[in-house]
Amino acid sequence: MQPLLTTQNIVKRYANHTALENVSISVPKQSIFGLLGPNGAGKTSLIRIINQITAPDEGEVFINGEKLRQKHIENIGYLPEERGLYKKMKVGEQALYLAQLKGMSKSDALRKLKEWFEKFDIATWWNKKVEELSKGMQQKIQFIITVLHEPELLILDEPFTGFDPINTQLIKDEILQLRKNGATVIFSTHNMASVEEICDHIVLINKAKTILEGAVSDIKNTYKSNVYEIEFKGNMMAFTNAMWTGGELLEKAEKNGTSKVKIKLLGNHKPNDLLQAIIQHVEVQSLNEIIPSMNDIFIQKVTEIKEEIQ
Repeated sequence: MQPLLTTQNIVKRYANHTALENVSISVPKQSIFGLLGPNGAGKTSLIRIINQITAPDEGEVFINGEKLRQKHIENIGYLPEERGLYKKMKVGEQALYLAQLKGMSKSDALRKLKEWFEKFDIATWWNKKVEELSKGMQQKIQFIITVLHEPELLILDEPFTGFDPINTQLIKDEILQLRKNGATVIFSTHNMASVEEICDHIVLINKAKTILEGAVSDIKNTYKSNVYEIEFKGNMMAFTNAMWTGGELLEKAEKNGTSKVKIKLLGNHKPNDLLQAIIQHVEVQSLNEIIPSMNDIFIQKVTEIKEEIQ
């Protein structure tokens, strides 16, 4: 399947600073694509180029195989990290105005806005001024405005900022539903837990360069290190005596007669080899492979780059 969006060798410079250096990404259709990186990595510069707020110094952007042009703006919904509602305007009046700027007719905008306001249980906010709302309430309004015209591509920059856990889950559920309905989402965040929950693919940008890209499941499998956690009942000494040269004991802990250990299997040894070695000496309760989190991988890759530079 052709990707919805690709960038090819994007370069962006500001005075003596290079914000993006030959950045190429491929965003699959109907996916949630995590755009990750430390502060100053270049994420915002890339988002601004995709939104045609600025232009690249070199390289090209394509949507559905076509070179990015002004007409594509209608197919993009953008929720920036810096929110921008007019404080003195009434909520409904402003939402209606912004929807029409996106090309919607007044009648369609009004109908869909009322549907979204009822879904989010915020119908009573229609005639309130924006300045009367909390930050989280304003976030809900801006999210609705971003998705109202049903764009093919959604770019969400830190969409959960300002939300409590209940409203965070509400927005996550809506993002997943939007993908199910056909939307493609670029999701820029520092929250690695959210990445694990909803992203299909990610790209990690650091110091203006792409350093990691791929499906989340593939990346996690690539970075796993053959470490297992075993929980068992029995004597720890009997367990360690049963261990063999195929495994390295990393951690151990005992509590109320139950022990937990972490073991790294060496060479080509498999979990079954480990179980066969210990099963006659202790009562195994569980064995689980430890898969690195996206947060662990993020820190590892950024640290590697720092060490290379030094």
